[in-house]
Amino acid sequence: MRGIRATLAIAAVELRRFLADRSNIFFVFIFPLILVTVIGASFGDDGPTAKVAIAGGDTELRGDIVEQLTEEQSAQVSFAGADAIREQVARGRTDVGLVIRDEQAEAFADGEDAEVSVLVGAGATSQVAAQSVNAAVAGANARREQIAALSDDGRSEAEISAALDAAQEEVEPATLTVESDDQISEEFAGLAGQFDQGAASQLILFVFIASLTASATLIQARRYGVVGRVLSAPITTTQTIAGQALGRFAIAAFQGLYIIVATTLLFGVEWGSWLLALVVLAFFASVAAGAAMVLGSLVDNEGAAGGLGIGFGLVLGALGGCMYPLEFFGDTLRQVAHVTPHAWAYDAMAEVQRRNATLLDIAPDLAVLAGMALILLVAGAWALRRSMSRAM
Repeated sequence: MRGIRATLAIAAVELRRFLADRSNIFFVFIFPLILVTVIGASFGDDGPTAKVAIAGGDTELRGDIVEQLTEEQSAQVSFAGADAIREQVARGRTDVGLVIRDEQAEAFADGEDAEVSVLVGAGATSQVAAQSVNAAVAGANARREQIAALSDDGRSEAEISAALDAAQEEVEPATLTVESDDQISEEFAGLAGQFDQGAASQLILFVFIASLTASATLIQARRYGVVGRVLSAPITTTQTIAGQALGRFAIAAFQGLYIIVATTLLFGVEWGSWLLALVVLAFFASVAAGAAMVLGSLVDNEGAAGGLGIGFGLVLGALGGCMYPLEFFGDTLRQVAHVTPHAWAYDAMAEVQRRNATLLDIAPDLAVLAGMALILLVAGAWALRRSMSRAM
């Protein structure tokens, strides 16, 4: 019992030393959330709103198109003169410009064919906005055709329009569901929000980096004789090594738990089963702790260890799907990615987060992570014991 308390005390000291380092405040608490925000804004489900500027008088044609754009296409509509719209499109201030001349609007009102001029910008969202404009024009045209088809019984256009509006409100339209055969779309289908994917990948990335950079405290403890003074107390070498390993695990787990809680509260991220998400975190944190033990025992300079930790963390994170989703990897590269623990943690977290997996579903991923953690922890303990023996 005394040995367990000593081990826990060493681990608690290591966690406090890590959190007391002010340089970690930005990278532990702020930077992960910034990356989650950036990734969510770039690849989230909610795309940017199309910006459409319209030139022309307040006519029936313009009103029908505006109604279709705002209500059906959720576009942002503004009004300006034709010359001003051309300048806006050229400068990228609007995605699409629509010019409706008076004679075109009059022809449309008289039931005749009419054409409108569309100016499409060069921005990344302009083509999508142009499709929204085309759909809005088609919708306005369909409305005109409905009125024309019903006008043969002698009713006025106003009565027919009112009847169509009433029917649209009272009749529930049929729903068309599209099932995609695209495997990548199916992989991401279970994500509930636009920040879910980024939160999971950054969790894996920063848990590993935080643990590796925290190897600096282990190096300091060796260089300044802290480990030797601990051994002078009634505590064994095994308990000291276990405390150091548990301290690396506590740092990694703290980083992961913070990201889970913060992204849930700030971004509404859905993690699936919290219990299973924490299980995946615990296994991956064990791998990160073992890697930190190896790095902290083999390197004698904390500055070099910090640089190596960030470098290895970024390279392995990129290869393991933390910067570019594994689903976009080719088959060969995806197989290569699974030499990293990140890829196995990524797969397990994806199953939990997107498909409500059970413990049995992610058991193979956890088994691989457990094997990696065991190898690294044994290697790190051996290296630390060896360095302690040399020091004594």
